[in-house]
Amino acid sequence: MLVAAAVCPGPPLLVPEVAAGAAPELDAARAACAEALARLAAARPERLLVLGPAADSERRGSHPQGTRGSFREFGVDVDVQLGAGEPSGRALPPSLAVGAWLLDTYGPAAVPVTGLGVGEPLETPRCLEAGARAAAGGERLAMLVLGEGSACRTLKAPGYLDERATAFDAAAARALGGADAEALAALDAELAQELKAAGRAPWQVLAGAAGGMALHGQLLYEDAPYGVGYLVASWTTDA
Repeated sequence: MLVAAAVCPGPPLLVPEVAAGAAPELDAARAACAEALARLAAARPERLLVLGPAADSERRGSHPQGTRGSFREFGVDVDVQLGAGEPSGRALPPSLAVGAWLLDTYGPAAVPVTGLGVGEPLETPRCLEAGARAAAGGERLAMLVLGEGSACRTLKAPGYLDERATAFDAAAARALGGADAEALAALDAELAQELKAAGRAPWQVLAGAAGGMALHGQLLYEDAPYGVGYLVASWTTDA
């Protein structure tokens, strides 16, 4: 049963060592992530699933507790680990490495944790099915969901300027802020891919996990630094 979720952007730039001199530019986003994780911890989860996009097919799928990640490919000597335990044979994708860093920095602690790398082109029905499977059972499940909105908000954005990007991000923000699983499920996967919105598939996995549950949502942060839509939201339940 899903009892809480923290939705955060997953760019390595969230890690101050990676951002270097530009680190203060994302202080507000980090503070919002900290708040979302504090609310997640307050829900007293018995199990935590960290999920985010995985561009590399070899890093998709499940990652057990103890799996390690690194930001060395981004030029810094920073390693992370997904909870305590023996490391597995393959590394975390960058988004889950950011998730591991967020957990190590802001908690919650002492909750069994696993990871899930989601292919960005994964079809909506399969995303919803994956979420429903993750939430099956009687354990109190919390999810840390990594992913960004469109990467086409400005001329200097990674995907250049696309006039459809602002409306797409606004729809995602409304859905995340309202804990609206149906609206998340309705996001256009083809448009999301055209806009390089890496968060679409993970958000729809969250929608599948929520199912028809009554959840309370709040949007904690919304901006487009570097022309990319960054959203932070908190989902909680009264259960």
